[in-house]
Amino acid sequence: MKKIKNTHKTNFFKKIFIKICRLFGFEIIDQSNFKSPTLNKSLNETLSIQGKKSITIPLGQIDIKYKIKSIKIILRTCTSELIMDQNKKRIFDREKREYTFRTLRSLIKSIKIAETNLQNINFDLVVTDTNSLKEDVDKIKEILNQSEIKNNFISINIDKFKDKIKPGYSKAKFSNMANFYTSLQIVKDCDVDIIYFVEDDYLHSENCITEMIYAYEKFNTIFSKDLILLPSDYPYLYSKDENTKLYLGEKNHWRLVTESLVTFMTSKKLIENNYNNLEKMGIEWVDPWEEPLHKIYKSNPCLSPVPSLAVHCANINSIFGVPPFINAKSLWENNES
Repeated sequence: MKKIKNTHKTNFFKKIFIKICRLFGFEIIDQSNFKSPTLNKSLNETLSIQGKKSITIPLGQIDIKYKIKSIKIILRTCTSELIMDQNKKRIFDREKREYTFRTLRSLIKSIKIAETNLQNINFDLVVTDTNSLKEDVDKIKEILNQSEIKNNFISINIDKFKDKIKPGYSKAKFSNMANFYTSLQIVKDCDVDIIYFVEDDYLHSENCITEMIYAYEKFNTIFSKDLILLPSDYPYLYSKDENTKLYLGEKNHWRLVTESLVTFMTSKKLIENNYNNLEKMGIEWVDPWEEPLHKIYKSNPCLSPVPSLAVHCANINSIFGVPPFINAKSLWENNES
């Protein structure tokens, strides 16, 4: 006769053990079925708990010291310029307004997924606009109204900046500086943990915001200081031979970099500590315009995702544009109206 094993007692003790582990904040792994019984998740799922712990298999967990409770996303739009001070055309060869609309749609998708995944964070989207046609402004507002996320639209009167921005610049540069200056002023006057500054020609992957928030909390804990995260893996990062470091985020690798464009995520505290330096970008254009940011990266880490979380829609031949090993065409098509 086949002997029947009594598994009732084994299962009872297993359940008690799991409850004790949960009580003391320990996570256990059942490698036989590739699951975490304490988290009740497959190991292929996100195991980290936002604001509490970052879990990476097989390296274990990092207890988060910096908990993000709120994020303000500031999208700077201008539908009247193709590529600033250039005659080059962007990838997909469309009018500028189309890049703005698709950027906004992709950003909203990424925010809504982040809202679902990270329910303890307050998300706020602000669009600051300069020189867009009324019909384009109406379209932007329509997309915002349909988004079902907290948002605000600000139309910037660039005449108010004539006494602040040095004269002699092209309309495009003046508009860009006025818009960035407005973004800084918004940050200065708001109560928020994290700011994400975004230009209106970045197509975001759906997991972009979620990954950046998990990564920010983890790396802030590792470095014990405020940092800067980029959404794109720019081609120029591979154009010169320089030392770097590679870190594990939630689902992406992140590499240490020393340069960026002006789409980045950071803390309000870092902005406040460097406000006078960053304010220069809204007053005077010095090539490279991003130089005040690059100075910050000498003391605060700046990281870029590998592979990329967003596509910068510049000219196809630009080293500041389409990142390697990403399906830019799919992102473009998925954010069509």
